[in-house]
This record gives sequence, structure tokens and C-alpha cells, in this order.
Amino acid sequence: MAAGHRLLLIDSYDSFTFNLASLCKRAIPDCDIHIIKNDALPRTSFPPLLRYFDAVIVGPGPGSPDNPSDVGIVKDIWHVADDLLLPVFGVCLGLQSLAVECGASIRRLNVVKHGQISLIRHGGTSLFQGVGEVHAVRYHSLHIQLTGQHDLEPLAWADDRGENGEVLMALEHKHKPFWAVQYHPESVCTASGGEDVLRNFWRLAVQWSAAHGRRTLPWTTSAEDLIGPSWPSMRRQASIREEIEQPAAPVATRTLRIDHLSISRLCEMLGVEEDAKDFVLLDSAAAPGRFSIIGCLTAASPRVTYSVGDSFVRVRRGQDVSFVELGELDIWAWLSSFMRRRKAHGGAREVPFWGGLVGYLSYELGVQTLTPVPPRTASRSRHPDVNLVFVERSVVMDSHSGTTYVQSILPRDDEWLDSISARLANHAVPTADRVPHSSLGQAMPAPVIMLPDRAEYISKIVAAKEWLFSGDSYELCVTAPTRIRVPKAPSAVARGTSSSWELYQTLRSRNPAPHSAYIRLHPSTLLSSSPERFLSYSRAPENLCQLRPIKGTVRKAPGITRAVAEELLAGSKKEVAENLMIVDLIRHDLHSVVGESVHVRQFCGVEEYETVWQLVSVIEGKPSPVVKNQTHSDLGWEVLRASLPPGSMTGAPKKRSVEILHDLEGTERGIYSGVLGYADVGGGGDWAVIIRSCFKHDERSPSASDSQPSDAFDEYINRRTHHHATNDASASDNVSVFADRLSALNGASNQRTDAYPESLFDEWTLGAGGAITALSDPVAEWDEMITKVESVLRAFGGSS
Repeated sequence: MAAGHRLLLIDSYDSFTFNLASLCKRAIPDCDIHIIKNDALPRTSFPPLLRYFDAVIVGPGPGSPDNPSDVGIVKDIWHVADDLLLPVFGVCLGLQSLAVECGASIRRLNVVKHGQISLIRHGGTSLFQGVGEVHAVRYHSLHIQLTGQHDLEPLAWADDRGENGEVLMALEHKHKPFWAVQYHPESVCTASGGEDVLRNFWRLAVQWSAAHGRRTLPWTTSAEDLIGPSWPSMRRQASIREEIEQPAAPVATRTLRIDHLSISRLCEMLGVEEDAKDFVLLDSAAAPGRFSIIGCLTAASPRVTYSVGDSFVRVRRGQDVSFVELGELDIWAWLSSFMRRRKAHGGAREVPFWGGLVGYLSYELGVQTLTPVPPRTASRSRHPDVNLVFVERSVVMDSHSGTTYVQSILPRDDEWLDSISARLANHAVPTADRVPHSSLGQAMPAPVIMLPDRAEYISKIVAAKEWLFSGDSYELCVTAPTRIRVPKAPSAVARGTSSSWELYQTLRSRNPAPHSAYIRLHPSTLLSSSPERFLSYSRAPENLCQLRPIKGTVRKAPGITRAVAEELLAGSKKEVAENLMIVDLIRHDLHSVVGESVHVRQFCGVEEYETVWQLVSVIEGKPSPVVKNQTHSDLGWEVLRASLPPGSMTGAPKKRSVEILHDLEGTERGIYSGVLGYADVGGGGDWAVIIRSCFKHDERSPSASDSQPSDAFDEYINRRTHHHATNDASASDNVSVFADRLSALNGASNQRTDAYPESLFDEWTLGAGGAITALSDPVAEWDEMITKVESVLRAFGGSS
């Protein structure tokens, strides 16, 4: 084989495929890798294309090798005619498919191995020649049983002892150039048995091809039309450019040092209490957060909204609303184009945000890139999937240095900059405290809380575990919405100010978080106390992308020292396995866009936060030169697109997992488990996972009466009143406990809410759930979900 080797990697819709591609690049010098889905080509036209490749890599994937829809063309690779035969290396599902096609049987493991590391025993031959002790990561619930198959030679095993006994970990075909491993050589935690095994495969492949006189055909444009370009490459839509690029605008900045400047009072000075107006605050309310961003919006600030399934984007400037057709672009390419026309330069380099888009992106927006979102019925109460505002004026506060930055990207905006700077200086002087709401008169009714049904939620966890045992997923993040109908804060009602702002301040004081946020972009209002950064990406020329998944939390308490937290988190087999699965998934997402340069800077580190200890990993990536040249300043949008929805909120493999979760959960998540944050006009961005948050829709159904609660809550109140025998007692008890706590805090009376005007109430939704693995206990998972719900419900107990 000559230099410039060409490999075909068959992807069975897995979430580790690009990790395997990167491993091949490291192990096999000068190779080009083309990646296709296992159902991308007709079975009849696929085999002749093998002549263009030196070898095939059959990647892992969800499902079973005896299900044709799970393996697609993989099934055919083992049966090609002799003149098309070529070396093949299989991983996980690849090994299982090879074995089943040669007559072996597929069985379930007694104890599944997802994200767990095993010692792999081997004889030091074939794939393992010169390879020392192998400790490899396993992601499988199915295994191969060889019973009299004379064409297959076992090469390696794992001894699971009393759990599963001896499990086959590698094999080769005795007569054809086929080799395979059950474990995952591409995992970040596979020590030995990865790159060295791939190098051995390549050595064996070269020897076989030379012995059989095999020659590959020169690459052609017609082959590329069918297969696609080699990895890495950019999507066609992401490569579309306008003929004329807009010149970058200058950023005007005023830098201030003001002692004792309260971010809450600053927001109030800037109009946050005017509920009818949009307002955005990204609030680093706790360490390790640093910069807080306040958008100083005007009536003309462009508002961008989009709903999955629409062929247009809605752009509003004051009363002027336009519907912009997407045309040949998708929403990601459109957003990238929108920002490309609004570049800016010259801001303070230490400030990550000079101006740009601020808001949220829904869970379903991410799902849409993986699998079609089912058709939706028309609903006025659905939140937009993209809800962003373009911020041209901003105030940024640096909690580390105590510096405040007043910024504008509007031309000739010195008057506003000077005016706001002067007002900030004057506003640092304390003002009289407001009247606390408890002294404002009549007690309000108790909040009504609609928790998920306990029995139903537990049954979903049991069903999720069955999907794990069947090989369709390694981990599933099962969630459910809780809804709360709560009186508006009496103090806000009395003053005619924003009740949601008072609620946010309570949430911020009781559960401060590094990614807190108050986002009011009508019709949606989002209050966040998220601890988890999803994705940040820096401006050029660094172009560093970083993701920081959190899996594992221990609340601070007397006796919970760092050493104890590390034992509970980093020492937990379950917590580390969950983290590893998401780390490998994120590496894949990053590799899919930036190319080879992806590194795990921190694996399962225990970090201290204001109220908790968290198990955090840090994954970073930089674009390869070819990707950098193609994306220019659009890299962040492409990484965001490839990475959503957050893997920590889905499971892996991601595509199959979100499809399973859609059926299990039975409803859209909406804003919950999407992301909030910003895209900066300088090319950077920072987005956080929407957890520990609540949101509401401002527009009520036209059929709703001011004297009646919504049908859902009315039905729920009746269920509580009559205590149907079919209701789970524990769930009712939880509801009562929460309601009693909130009533006591609010001084609320235990009376029906329909005695009050509808305008005095808000209906909030908050989501919560947990990652379900084979080690999960369904009742414990319910308890964990309730604990997460309660962390947000504390905000509904009244203002601090």
C-alpha cells in the first residue's frame, strides 16, 4: 500500500465514532478517513465502492447485531465476494456482527458493563503482539458466545468472575482479513489496547494486502459524491458565505471602579422591574463564575425567535416584525450568518462579551439535528425553540477585579456611555429598604404544586433500564416536569413591579450559582441557578472550545470535607462511570467539528462550589487548520450544533437515547435541558445547561377566564381534594409537604385559588431528573429527582 491510505469508517449512529476516527489517525500515519452511516448507501451499490479503500473500520453502535435495522450495511461487509475482500477492524457492535454472521450466538450479560474498566487477558499474538497489560473500557450489555464456530479464533477475554464469567473481548477470522474487539479502544480511559492494537491491525492489513496482491483504486470525484469528503470537513450549509462581508464595528468602552455596586440594584436602575419590557441578565452569582452581563435593551433591539419545523425566522425590532425565510440554510447557518454581519473589534480583551446574541436555545432544537422532532399541534403557549436578543449596549461586571465595563457597539454612542457611567457611580449609594411583602396585608393562597406521578416516574426508570440491558443505550437521563401555580409576590403587585424579578432574587440568594440568569424575552421568562457550563469558545486566534460536564454532586454539610467528597464522588464506581460515558460522548461531538485536537484536561475532578462539591471533567478542543480555514469565526455555532442537546441530559449513544426518552417521557422538555448564554460579536461564546431552573409563558390561552385557573391545575386540585385511590400516597405526601413549607414561608392561607383574579398568579414549570444506569435504584432516582425539584422550589417561599 502506498502513502495516502484511505479508510472507510462505518458509523452505526454511535456517540463515540469520531473518537475512533481520531484513534485511527494517530495509529495509522497519513490516512484519510471517510465516515458513512450504516444506512447511507443501498446494499447493492455499496460493495463496489470498497475498491477505493485500503481498509474498513466497523464502529460501535446501539442495538443488536441480529437486528438488520441496527447494523445496516455492516451485515454485508462480512460476505463480500473474494475480489472485493479487504481488511476490516470491528469494535463492539462490529465484533458482535462479525461473530453472529459466522454462526455465533448473542446473549445478554448478567451484569452489564457500561463505562467500566476491565483487565483484558490476551496471548500477545495477532492484534496484541507486543502489547502489555490492557485495562480497557467496556460499553456493552450483550456478548458473544462461540459454540463450535471453526472460522473464528478468540484472542482476548475479560474475567467477570461471578457476574458474567469469562467474556470474549477480541477475535479474528481464520481465513479472511477480519479482526475485532469487544471493548472500546477509543475511550479516554482505555490504557494500552488502543493505539497499539490499531497499529497491529494496520500491520496485519498491510501484510494481507501485499500477500494477496490487492490494490486500491485512485480516488475520484464520483466516489466522493457517493461517500462524502474525508474527515474533518465542514457541512455544506456552514460553508455558505455572503458575497459581501460587512466591516467590523468598533466597540466603545468605559471602564469604572465602583465599590459596593449591587448587581440587583443595577438591574433595577436599568428597568428590570418593568415586566412588560424584555430584559437579560447572565449572572455569575457564585464561584467559579466571574463575569456578569446585563443587556441594556431598547425597543429597537433585534429579537430573534424560531420554532422547530418552521421555514422562517421571526425578527422583531420594536413594532416592526419580519419573517425571514431560511432558504437553503438551516437555523444554525442562519444564526452564524446573522452574527457574521455584525462583527465588532476593539473591545477590552479581558471582557468575554462585547455585545451579541443573548438568550436560550431549547432542548428540541438540539434534538432536531439528531432525529426529526414529531409534528407539533398549534399552541400559543409553546415557548420558541430559539429565543435571543441582539444586545448592542451592555454593562459587564468583573467580580474578580471589581471592574465594571460599560459598552456599546452602536455608532457615536458616547452620550449614552457617559450617562450610564455617571448613573452607575451615583447608584452605588444605598437607598432605603423596601417594605417587606409580609406586611402588605391579606395572606395569599397556598401554591399549588403538580409533581410527576411517583409510580409513573419509577416505572419509566424501570423501562429505561430495560433499554440499557437490551444494548440500545449505555445511560438515559430520564426527566419530568413539575408545575407550580403560585401567587405573585404581594410586594411586587403592590408596587406594580415584576414578580418574576423578586422570585429570581430569592432563587439567587438561596441557591447562588455560577450560571444564574434572569432572561425575560416575551413570551418566555427563565430563572436559572444552573451550576453547569455547557460550552465556551474563545475568540480568534485561540479558538479554544471547552466543555465542563458535571455528573455527581454532594451537598456541603458538617463533616463533608474535600477528602470525604472525593471518596463519595471520585471513589464511586457509578459516578465515575456516568462521567466517563459523557466525557467520551463530548470528545466525539468535539472531534466531529474540530478534527483531531481534542484533549481531556481534567477527568473526574472534585471541585468546590458555594453550596456543593461536584464531580467535573474538562474537555477542550481546537480546530485543525483545514477546519479553521473553513469556519473562520463560525466555529462556535458549529460546535454548539454538534453538541446539543447536552449529553449530560440525554445519555449515550445520543441519537437512540433521545428517541427512547421521547417515548418514555411523553412530552417535550422545551426550555429545560436546553442551554442559555451568549454569542459574542468578537467570535466567542459561553453557554450553560438549563438545570436548577424554572420558566413560565406570559401569554395565556384566550379561553382562560380571569376567575378560573387553567384546566390542568383545576383538574389537579380536584384530584388532591378527592384523593383518588389510584394516586400514589407518597407522591401526595410530597406535594403536601412542599405546599405546607411554601405556605408557611409566604404566610399563605389554605384556600382555593379560584377566589382570586387570574392576574395575581403565575404558572411556572421546572424540570428535573437523573442519569439512569444499570446500577440505578428506581426509588433512589425518584428521591434524587425530588431533591433537585426542592432546590428550586425554595425560591417560591418568599423574598429574602
